[in-house]
Amino acid sequence: MSLVHDTARAFMPYPWVEVPRAGTGPLSGLTFAVKDLFDVAGYPTSGGQPFVLAQSGIKTRHAPTVERLLQAGATFVGKSITDELAFSMNGQNAHFGSPVNGAAPDRISGGSSSGSAAAVSNSLCDFALGTDTGGSVRAPANHCGLIGLRPTHGRVSLTGALDMAPSLDTCGWFTRDINTFLRVAEVLLGDDPHPLPERVRLLRSSQLDEVAMPPALQALSGAVHRVEAVAGAATRLAPDLFDLESMFWSVRHIQGHETWGINRALITRFSPPLGPDVAQRFEWCRQVTDAQVEQARVLRAQLKAKWFEVIGHDGVLVFPTMPDIAPLSSTASAEMDDYRNRAIHLLCLGGLTGCPQLSLPLASREGAPLGLSLMGPPGSDLSLVRLAQRVMTA
Repeated sequence: MSLVHDTARAFMPYPWVEVPRAGTGPLSGLTFAVKDLFDVAGYPTSGGQPFVLAQSGIKTRHAPTVERLLQAGATFVGKSITDELAFSMNGQNAHFGSPVNGAAPDRISGGSSSGSAAAVSNSLCDFALGTDTGGSVRAPANHCGLIGLRPTHGRVSLTGALDMAPSLDTCGWFTRDINTFLRVAEVLLGDDPHPLPERVRLLRSSQLDEVAMPPALQALSGAVHRVEAVAGAATRLAPDLFDLESMFWSVRHIQGHETWGINRALITRFSPPLGPDVAQRFEWCRQVTDAQVEQARVLRAQLKAKWFEVIGHDGVLVFPTMPDIAPLSSTASAEMDDYRNRAIHLLCLGGLTGCPQLSLPLASREGAPLGLSLMGPPGSDLSLVRLAQRVMTA
């Protein structure tokens, strides 16, 4: 079992194997969990799916990102549950259970980095690795009151981790406080290739703001003022800058096509039992056409060109991370799907552009946390975290 007493059902119940680390380093004294998509020597890698676990075997080497954390002196405490094949935003795994949201136990933790978010939000470790393809760090960060980063695409290594949709996959992490987050960022990110200047241009989009539910947007108003107090008043973007519906379908078609390509052999050969929602999503993915994918890729290229011109080298977009607080765990499946689809309209900009997006727990509503996001230009991840540190400690 994990080194910690798992009160939140956050960890896979693997037999405990000691993982050596450096005796000293910039992360000495910090404990961390690893989403069960990453290889850790001495453990299998399940991807949240029993057939993948059965085929895994015990890994003999660490994923490079895990190795970097160990060499920096951090202490590994366990592998955290992931939603099945990382294909959910709910944090409910039909095989391994639903990790508990430490900030709002009656609400979902969010997926697919559900176990990592649960481990950190329940103070079972100081930080935890997750992945974000369509929102799997940003959604749990919003739901569990955590700081979470979807980094610039390709910035943090995913070697030694199970793929979902490679042109969208990223490696992020969670912490409860910004100073710990910065310590991890300095290890995993290194220096920014394109740092933000000291004076940034804050940007806001009414199109993105209006995707959020009105009570959530109202609850976030004070958080926006906190950011503006540090970085200056935000400029409103053109009200028709984004075609959110086309972006929604583009990210779904690209992710669906790539995810089916990764998992097709497993599903068609073994017909593994899949959770009902996950099974439905894979059936949808199977039907995505080459023409839909080609159209989606063209739109992605056009969006990136337009967005990079708007954000420049000094722009920082401020917008809601998710449409609202986490849904209750008892929410009906159809209502959960509606929430998920609304969320994708907010989350797709980061995926399609590859820009870093940092969710900060700066608001709450009905006793549950609510995140506000900062998005910077590609390669500005570390300076974005330092800007967040100024906001959160002001």
